[in-house]
Amino acid sequence: MSGPARAIAWRRRHLGLLGLALLAPLLVTGWLGGRGTLATLGDFPATLLALMVGIAVVCWNLNALRWRLLLSGRAGRLGQRGALALEMAAKFALCATPGGTGGAATFLLLLARRGYPPARATAIYLVDQCCDLLFFAVMLALLVAATLVGAVDWPHRLLIGAALLGLGLLLVGLGAILAWLPRLLRRRPWLAWPGLTRRRRIARQLLSGRRTLIATLRLPPRILAAIFALCCLHWLLRYSLLYLAVLGIAGQDETLGDWAWTFVVQMLAMAASQFSVLPGGAGAAELSVGALLLPLLARDQAAAAVVVWRLVSYHLYLLAGAPVFLALLGRALRRRGRDSRAA
Repeated sequence: MSGPARAIAWRRRHLGLLGLALLAPLLVTGWLGGRGTLATLGDFPATLLALMVGIAVVCWNLNALRWRLLLSGRAGRLGQRGALALEMAAKFALCATPGGTGGAATFLLLLARRGYPPARATAIYLVDQCCDLLFFAVMLALLVAATLVGAVDWPHRLLIGAALLGLGLLLVGLGAILAWLPRLLRRRPWLAWPGLTRRRRIARQLLSGRRTLIATLRLPPRILAAIFALCCLHWLLRYSLLYLAVLGIAGQDETLGDWAWTFVVQMLAMAASQFSVLPGGAGAAELSVGALLLPLLARDQAAAAVVVWRLVSYHLYLLAGAPVFLALLGRALRRRGRDSRAA
């Protein structure tokens, strides 16, 4: 098969997977909740749905501000509008690709257009991801402590403890790699497989990324505190969407609308979604959240809550991010065309 034919086949296959991902919430929840799901959805308050959409928009802007602080002018002048476009395009690519692999690639590509090298952009992206991991590790530690002192009695305590252990090991592993990277690169067995020229280029890129990461971590403490505060606020708001969906479906019952439990449910479900072959973890995310909500809600209520949650936390990101992604991609292709003609 020729190169263009393979590209067309890949696009068709990817569009098919994306179509399944878009339908997954309806298919899974229809199977889970049955006919009662549609009737339950019809009673969902429009004001609460508007509040959820508003929270998603606030989350985009919080992350855009976080990118501006992380880059600190190193990728040229980046205003809130430009950072928001960067955030929405990267989130669209993350939601539209299996495993979210497109999110990081889009982020690196857009920063490369601004003259920022991919190795350094990777370090910025890694700092952002470490902030997220640190936040979730702190939240899980607080939740585990709450279960140990008897303040709450949640199911699946073993899963919560395992998630905390996994996050802790991941953070320690990243820190160890950062500290020992120069020593590892000096040992030939680690990079003996490529040729000498390629090995030196890889080593330079890794060390450049390490220097950028260290320089970012050496930003003024108030800037680092602001970055982490924005990270915390973003995830607290983002992970309140399921609580609001449950609240709109089940009413004002405090047991059914327990915010902390819906927070845990989303963390466990989004971890499970990484094993889905569909974009955005579709299928696995809906099944996981629905199963974890079933002890608290009726089947049709759990299914309806999942539909509302995914519409705001997944489909909205695709719908709003697609035009931004296409506009930025078109601009990049036009610039590449002008450069090639000039050459």
